[in-house]
Formats: sequence, C-alpha cells, structure tokens
Amino acid sequence: MAMLLPTEHIEQSSRVPREIEVPASTAWPLVLALGFTLMFAGLLTSASVSVLGAVLAIAGCVGWFREVFPHEHEEIVQVVPEDLSVTTERRLVERLPVAPEQVRAWLPLETYPISAGVKGGLAGSVAMAVLACLYGLLKTGSIWYPINLLAAVVYAPSEVPSAAELNSFHGGIFLIAVLLHLVTSTLVGLLYGAMLPMFAHRPIVLGGLIGPVLWSGLLYSIMGILNPTLGSHIDWVWFVASQVAFGVVAGIVVMRQSRVPTRENVPFALRAGIEAPGVMPPRENGEKRP
Repeated sequence: MAMLLPTEHIEQSSRVPREIEVPASTAWPLVLALGFTLMFAGLLTSASVSVLGAVLAIAGCVGWFREVFPHEHEEIVQVVPEDLSVTTERRLVERLPVAPEQVRAWLPLETYPISAGVKGGLAGSVAMAVLACLYGLLKTGSIWYPINLLAAVVYAPSEVPSAAELNSFHGGIFLIAVLLHLVTSTLVGLLYGAMLPMFAHRPIVLGGLIGPVLWSGLLYSIMGILNPTLGSHIDWVWFVASQVAFGVVAGIVVMRQSRVPTRENVPFALRAGIEAPGVMPPRENGEKRP
C-alpha cells in the first residue's frame, strides 16, 4: 500500500544538496603508470630500470587498492548553485525546408545547373585574365609575361623560358596558355555551381574569398617541389588578387542563375528519361502514356 510522505520531507528531497561526496584525489594511478613505463623502458636500457619500475608498479597497485578497500576514500565538495537561462536574439526558429513528396530532407533542395557553372567559370576567367595582363603591363610592360608564365607550367624546371622570352609573343605557348586557362576555369566554375548552394550565409565570402586564398596558399607551399624555377617568377600578391577576382566574379555569375531541384531523390527511371507508368505524372491533355 502506498504511503503519503510528509510535505516537509518532499520539499527537502527536492532541494539541491549543498554538499556531495566524490572520490578523493590520488596520485597512485600516476605512480602505477610510471612503474609500467620504466619496466618496459628497462628492456632497452638496463635491468635496474625495470626493477625500479616493478617496485613502483607494485607500490602503485597497493596504494590504489587501499584508496578503495576496505573503505572508499571520499571528500566533501560544496555545491554552488548556478542559474542557467537560455536566451536567443532570434524571434523565430528556422526550419529546414522539405519538399512535400520527400520523406526526409535532401540538402540542398536546389542547386545550380551545369550551364551556370560554365558561365561562372568563363566570366571568372575573363576577370582573372584582365587582372593578370594588367600585372604584366605594370611589371614588365608586356601582357605576354603572365600568359607565357602560365604556359610554363607544362615545362620541366630546367626549360622555363628566360625573362626576355616571357615578354615576347609565342603562338604555340599562347594556345597552350589559353587552353589551360579555359579548362581550369571551367572546372572551377562547375565546382562553384555545386558548392555555393551548400553555403546558406555569405556564399561569396566563402566561395569567392576564402576558397581562393586557401588554394593559393596550397600552391605556394608545393610550388617549390613541383617547379622551383617557375615559383621564383610568380608574384604571389598579384596571384592571390587574380584568384580572388576570379572567385568573386564567378560566384556572382553563378548566383544570378536560376536554381533547379536536386535529383538525388528522383527515381532512376525519371533521371534516365524512361517512360515509367505510375511514376511519371500524366500528360496535361489527359492522354495516357504508352
């Protein structure tokens, strides 16, 4: 049969205790660990070190057991109550958007098409090329310097052109530089198209500023291994500035394109364009699909 407790007893049990008992602090585990360390270290140094380690290990075991048996050593700790309050400056709680036909959230729900990445990469390549040519005019008086320097990536370290050759026009080198520039810019533009929807807040700062600075630092750290002679010709301040210009322009162009729903949750039949009755929606005129 249940018994009713007095009101005072209930109030006392619900109160926070002022003192609690916790295991007393002890140094015996450290002594035991030091003993085992010396035991194994003695296998490589001297037998006396192992003997000392064995003595410390035995002393650590005995001392640690005496902290627990026959009575556990405890100490009293004062409990200091603390008032915790959770506050927020937001007026509404943000919710993850989920499409009606989805059972769970596929993030991101929308992404940019491939054409957006290509447009962004090409636009960024123009901005980077303009800034690079401006650097060539200001430093050497020739716009061919950065172009020839870019094509020198495919050369061996001993075959990097001289300063006079870098300032003159070479048809073959120009075609190599244009091809490298367009291919690299297009690939990075496609990466931006897939990456920017992941950044909900300030995508230009992350994709247009932080990203170029990070991979510029990576290239700076490995250029001394890949091609030290070429690395000595690169002005890294202008290099980082051109990368940032590419990232900002490419990011702005990509963000101005219309997004399309992601297709990770779409059945394979729809992604492959296969007629699938029961999966694909009916035609607008009401006709049945064959």
